[in-house]
Amino acid sequence: MFKGLGGMGDMAKMVKAAQQMQTRMGEMQEQLASTIVTGEAGGGLVKVEATAKGDLTALSIDASIFRPEDKEVVEDLILAAVKDAQKRATDRAQEEMQKLSAELGLPADIKLPF
Repeated sequence: MFKGLGGMGDMAKMVKAAQQMQTRMGEMQEQLASTIVTGEAGGGLVKVEATAKGDLTALSIDASIFRPEDKEVVEDLILAAVKDAQKRATDRAQEEMQKLSAELGLPADIKLPF
């Protein structure tokens, strides 16, 4: 189709690949927004759910840890669970990005924006 246009055929392939990547990135964003990861602390006494994009969606605290003298411990467990959920969300997003990069034939270490 682009014979006789020299490097323009390659340019058309690059544009098509870029459009494909944009479509796949949008699909991945939607998938990450609907994927739920769970972070926990204190052996499961505190659990936090978040999307793979890092948006927190739920917090669960076992009633056995509600004593006034344990307030600081509970706060620390909540913070630890939130950090765990955020790390899992980041890890999942990176996994999905690596899959997408491999599907598109891009280098594994390429940094694409979310």
